[in-house]
Amino acid sequence: MTKIVHPLAGALAILTIATFWLSTVFSELFGSQAVVTSVKTAIPWGFLLLVPALAAAGGSGFALARERRGAALIDSKMKRMRIIAANGIPILIPSALFLASKATAGEFDVTFYAVQALELIAGATNLALLSLNMRDGLKLTGRLHRRHGSQTQS
Repeated sequence: MTKIVHPLAGALAILTIATFWLSTVFSELFGSQAVVTSVKTAIPWGFLLLVPALAAAGGSGFALARERRGAALIDSKMKRMRIIAANGIPILIPSALFLASKATAGEFDVTFYAVQALELIAGATNLALLSLNMRDGLKLTGRLHRRHGSQTQS
C-alpha cells in the first residue's frame, strides 16, 4: 500500500503547489485585482489538499526508506524534505494567509508584493526540490534509468 500512496501523494503535492504558483503568476500578470483576490483567497483552502498530501508523501517515504537506509538517493530525498518543510511551515503557509488577508482588504501595497515575491521564490524552490525527489524516486524504483557518465558514439 505504501508503494502506491507515496508516488500518488507526492504527485498530488507537486501538482497542487504548481497550481498555486502558476495561478499566482498568471493572475498577477494578466488578471484584475478581483482575479488576484480570488486566487489569493483560494490558495489557503488548497492547504486542505496539500498538507495531507505532503504528510502522506513524507510518512510513506520514511516507511519506504526504512527498507533501504543509507542509499545516497534516499539521503538526498530526506535532506530535500527538510528544506521543503523549512520553506513551507514558516514561510509559505504564513505568506499565503497574509496575502489572502491583504487581498481581501484590497491592500495591494509594497508589503503585499514583497511577501508575494518571497512566496513565489520559496514556492519555486519547493517545486524544484519535490521534482528532484520525484526523479530520484523514479530512479530508486527503476522507472528512470541512472546515467553512468556521458556516452559518446563515434
